[in-house]
Amino acid sequence: MPDARFVRQLREICDRHGILLIADEVQSGVGRTGKWWAMEHFGVEPDIVCSAKGLASGMPIGAIIARRHLMSWPPGAHGNTFGGNPISCAAALATLELIETEYMANAAEQGAYLQDALVEMQPRHPSLRYGRIQGLGLMIGAELVQDETRKPAHDLRNRTERLAIDNGLLVLGAGESVIRFCPPLMIDRATIDEGLERFERSLTKAEEEAGLL
Repeated sequence: MPDARFVRQLREICDRHGILLIADEVQSGVGRTGKWWAMEHFGVEPDIVCSAKGLASGMPIGAIIARRHLMSWPPGAHGNTFGGNPISCAAALATLELIETEYMANAAEQGAYLQDALVEMQPRHPSLRYGRIQGLGLMIGAELVQDETRKPAHDLRNRTERLAIDNGLLVLGAGESVIRFCPPLMIDRATIDEGLERFERSLTKAEEEAGLL
């Protein structure tokens, strides 16, 4: 996750040199981080925002949002294969209403709980103890490392991911040794607790196999 100063200075550099700042919010946007857009957490307004994925609850749709002076294309200047799909558009409208009325607040609340629970788990696990746990809303990463040098524990991460699947929990790696947690925005506390129990069980087994416990 970028430092807030980096994002703000990026905006300053773009303004200074007349460069467009484009935010790829395909994964992080539409309420995922507890705000409509992740960039809001940094107090920065991009010139163009890219959105998709969560925009229509899995139906195929994408969108770009841009400053008015950038959206002056004449009719027919832009086209795409699935543009204007009425079912996807209906799904997007329903999704946006649910996010606005319920799920964005739930993402902020449950995300804070999930992140605190992962931090509480750190002292019990050598691979988590020196790694970073960070994120916004329901977009969180837990970094697995070998020791205090913070050398990535790539193989351990992959083994934990495999064991989690065997234990009925779907998680996905990111970067060299991070496990990401991006559950549905409507997730409840009981489901998070069950997921955490399955994750810790998987991590414990992976650490035992690696001789860390």
